[in-house]
Amino acid sequence: MVEDKLLIWKCKHGSRAAFRRIYEKYESDLRTLAANLLDDKAAAEDVVHDVFISLLQVVEKFELRSSLAGYLKTCVVNRSRDYARKRQRQTAAINDAEQVIPNDDGPVQLVIKSEGLQKLSFAMSQIPYEQREAIVLHLHGQMKFKTIAKLQKVSIKTAHSRYRAGLDGLKLILNSEV
Repeated sequence: MVEDKLLIWKCKHGSRAAFRRIYEKYESDLRTLAANLLDDKAAAEDVVHDVFISLLQVVEKFELRSSLAGYLKTCVVNRSRDYARKRQRQTAAINDAEQVIPNDDGPVQLVIKSEGLQKLSFAMSQIPYEQREAIVLHLHGQMKFKTIAKLQKVSIKTAHSRYRAGLDGLKLILNSEV
């Protein structure tokens, strides 16, 4: 957190290197978070870049009150939610996600993992967005249900229920495919 405060201070004073360091430090995790929420690699990249552009635009007035990672994750979640709503209004399908597969396995293992990721991606796209968001934020974003509830503007119990319902939905979808 001390490094982040120093980087923000340097950004306020015009340091491009400091902003580049913030970008390099958080971009990958934020992109993965957005990709999991949106199930669309290109949209995830757009969302993350929008978040960094917004940060750059407000950096002079920006005050870091807690963790920069938490702030940026919250921004990504909000932008992803807006993007999902917009896409839903346009009735576009959510099936263009591309998962990164580690390449230290043999070809057979890669095919098995790829098929598994495709099934999981399909299953994730079938559950309601609020449930998917709760799952991704808890498992990938490593957020507590209290934080998820605050982001979703619901009670902690509702956030936990969305998570459980999402997992149950995934199990149902995945078990029906097996």
